[in-house]
Amino acid sequence: MNGAPFDLACELLTQSLVVWRVAGKVERTADGAIAIAGKKDIRIEPAPEGSMFRWLVTIDGRQRRALSALAVLRQVREALDPDHATGRVRFAVAPLVP
Repeated sequence: MNGAPFDLACELLTQSLVVWRVAGKVERTADGAIAIAGKKDIRIEPAPEGSMFRWLVTIDGRQRRALSALAVLRQVREALDPDHATGRVRFAVAPLVP
């Protein structure tokens, strides 16, 4: 993944750190990955061609896979702000409440 989508991912991560009030600096590396310098060593790169995953997220040397940008954000938030209380959103098909 090159170009505009990857630049947008960098901007999304940069703005997410601001909103989360978490210290860190997002930058592109020479090999095209995204690095986040902060409390943890975080590297985000596209998954290899043909993989069912879209991203590889490496946090302090431990690599995990992510299906979506949302999964990447969740992993980064958990790494940089472990005290954050996560929440889940559930959708159900049901009639509207009057």
